[in-house]
Amino acid sequence: MSTHPLHSFFWPASIAVLGASPDLHRIRGRLLHQLRQNDFPGRILPINPSYQEIDGLPCFPSIGSVGSPIDLALIAIPASGVAAAVEECAKAGVKNTLIISSGFAEEGGSAGSMQDELVSVTQRYGIRACGPNCEGYFNTMGKVATTFSPTVETQQDPNAVFVSEKRVGVIAQSGGIGFALFNRGKAAGLAFSYVISTGNEADLGMADFLDYMIEDPHTHVVMLFCEAIRKGSAFVAALAKARLKGKPVIVVKVGQSDAGGRATASHTASLSGSHTAYRAIFERYGAIEAEDADEAVAIAGVMLTCPLPRGRRVGIVTVSGGGGAWMADTMSAHGLTVPRLSDEMQASLRPLMPSYGASGNPVDVTAQGSNTGPAMMTVMEHLAASDEIDMLAIVSSLASTTRVSLDAERVKATLARCGKPMTAWTYTLPSAFGREAAAGCGLAVHSDLRACGLAFGKLASYAEAIARPLPEPFTPVAGALYPGLPKVVPEYLAKKVLAAWLPDQRETLATSAEDAAEAAGRLGFPVALKVQSSDLPHKTEVGGVRLHLGDRAAVAAAYDAMLAEVARHKPDAVIDGVLVQKMAPKGHELVIGMVDDATFGPIMMVGMGGVTVELFGDVVHSPAPIDEAEAERMIRSLKSSRLLTGFRGAAPIDLGPIARLIAALSRAATTLCGQVAEFELNPVIVHADGSGLTVADALLTMKG
Repeated sequence: MSTHPLHSFFWPASIAVLGASPDLHRIRGRLLHQLRQNDFPGRILPINPSYQEIDGLPCFPSIGSVGSPIDLALIAIPASGVAAAVEECAKAGVKNTLIISSGFAEEGGSAGSMQDELVSVTQRYGIRACGPNCEGYFNTMGKVATTFSPTVETQQDPNAVFVSEKRVGVIAQSGGIGFALFNRGKAAGLAFSYVISTGNEADLGMADFLDYMIEDPHTHVVMLFCEAIRKGSAFVAALAKARLKGKPVIVVKVGQSDAGGRATASHTASLSGSHTAYRAIFERYGAIEAEDADEAVAIAGVMLTCPLPRGRRVGIVTVSGGGGAWMADTMSAHGLTVPRLSDEMQASLRPLMPSYGASGNPVDVTAQGSNTGPAMMTVMEHLAASDEIDMLAIVSSLASTTRVSLDAERVKATLARCGKPMTAWTYTLPSAFGREAAAGCGLAVHSDLRACGLAFGKLASYAEAIARPLPEPFTPVAGALYPGLPKVVPEYLAKKVLAAWLPDQRETLATSAEDAAEAAGRLGFPVALKVQSSDLPHKTEVGGVRLHLGDRAAVAAAYDAMLAEVARHKPDAVIDGVLVQKMAPKGHELVIGMVDDATFGPIMMVGMGGVTVELFGDVVHSPAPIDEAEAERMIRSLKSSRLLTGFRGAAPIDLGPIARLIAALSRAATTLCGQVAEFELNPVIVHADGSGLTVADALLTMKG
C-alpha cells in the first residue's frame, strides 16, 4: 500500500457528498449519481439536512453526525458556505476535501476573500483541499468518479483493447480540458490511471498531484494541462524526480504571454517572457511540450509503447511509395534522419519483396507485396534487427474491416527482440477493426502524419534530455551589494557588482575631459567613451557612445561633444561620469543575461549580441545555475552558432572562455537573485584572434 500523503485522497474507502441531491440536473446530483454509476466500492455518505435518504442511501444532516472516519468529502455548495463546511469536515476528522464549488478567486474582487478564508482553514486544521472551482477526478482503477464530467457517465468497455498495459495520468488546471484529454486518449487506445482537475489550487496543486503520480506505480506517463504553476520549487522537484525515474511528463502549456511589449530596461527581459522560463525548466528536466490535445495524445501513445531510441535514424517500411516518401519528409522535418540503407542491407531485403519494390529506405514492399502481410512483416523484422536504424515506422492502410497487413504475434515478438521504438501511420482513416488490430500489436497508430513524426521526434529528444547530466548544484553564499544602488544600475557600477564573476576589465570612470584623456593614455589607444547614468540604460539612443578614438586630443574633444549631445536628448539625466574603455579586438558579439522569474527563479539567456538581439531574437534560455558543458550546449543551439564554429571557412572560435563566463554569471545570478531583478552583458565580444573576450557593456536592474 502506498504511503504517499495523497493515497487516501485518490483511493478513499469512504466519500461524503456535502449538499447531495436527487436532482440529476444539478451538479450535486450528478456527483452522487456518477459516483454510484461507476461502482465505487467504498461507503458513500450523502450529507443534506433536507433528505433522510437519497436513492436508497441514508442521508445524514451534517458531516459531524456520520460518526465514523471519512477519507474524502465532496463539496458542491454555495461558495459563501464552503470555508465553514471545510472547517466542519476537519473537526469531524475528514482527511481530504474536494471542492467543486465556484465563485472564489476566479471571479476577482471580494470573492477572493472567501478563498483566503478557505486557505486559512486548511492551514489551521491541516486538512487537504483540492479546488475550489474544479471538476473533480476519476480514478479508473479504483472506480472512484468524483466528477460531473460527462466523459465518465458510461463505464469503460470491458472488452476494450489498449495499445499498452501502461497507463497515463492527467492533471489539468481546466477540468473540461483534462477530461477531454482522457476522452481523446481513450479513442486512441490509451489506458488511464487518474484524471484530475485542480481548479484554483487554493491548497493542493499541480505540483502535489504530479509528485503523487510520479511515485504511483500505476502511472507510467503523466500529461499536464497547465495555465500557471503556483509552487515553482515543488514543481521543479517533481520534474527532477520524474527525470530520475524515467517517467515522461507531457505538458500542454497555455497562457503564453508576449512579453516583448513590456517596457524594460534590458533586451534580456523583453526576450524572456513568462513562457520562456517554463520552456527552460521543461528542457532542463526533460518535460515534453505539446501544442494541443491531439499532439499530447500522439506523444503519450508513443511514450507508452516504445523504449527509448539510441539515436535519431528512422527506418520506414511501407505499402505505399507515396506514403513512404511523405513519412520520410515528415520524420526529417521533426529532427530525425532517414538514412539510405547500405548496399548489403538492401541486397538482403530485395528477395523479400516484389521486384518492383524499393529497398533504399523507405522500404516499399508495395500493396501487391502486402496483400496477406508476410512481405511487410518480414521486411519489418529485418529492419528492426539492423544496426543501421534506431527507430522503425510502418506505413499501411487500416481501413479494411476484415484484414490488415500487421501480424500481432510477429510485431510483438519483434518489439521484444529488437528493443527499438516502433509506431504505425495509417494513410486511410482506420476502421475500428484496423485500430484494434494495431493496438493488439502493441503499436500506437496515428492517422495524423504530422503527429506521428512529431511524437517520434519528441521521443528522441526526451531520450537525449534525460541522458544529459544535470549541471552541478551550486550553493550560493549571500553577497553584499554596494549600498544605495539605483533601480537601474549603470555599466561601471554593474561591473563592480559582478566583478567576482567577470574577467579583468580594462576601463576607468572619468569625470572630465582631462581625466578621460589621461585614462586613455594609460589604457592604450584606441579607446571608447560611454556616458554613465542610471537615467540612460540605452546609451546609443541619446548619442552617449564614441568609438575608435586614437589619441588624447580626440578623446578630450569627444568627451565634451558627447556630453553636449546627451544633454540635448536628455537634459534632466544625472551623469555619473564617462567610462573610458580599451577598444576590443574584432570578434563576434554575444549577449548574456538573467531575469529572476517569479515562479522558477533566475533564468539565464545567451544570444547573438549587439543590436541584432532585438532584430533577430536568436536566444536560448536555461535555469541557473549552469555549468560549462551546459553553457557550451546553449551556445551551439543558437541558430547563428555556425558563425562561431567555422562558417564559410572562417577559423572556429574557442568556446571555452565564453562558456566559462556564462557558467560564472549563472552562479552570480543564483547568488544575487534576492536583490537583483535582471542583468545583461551586451555585447560580450569574443575575440576572433583567440585572445579571449571583452565585456563591452553591462546593465543591472535592482528589485524593489
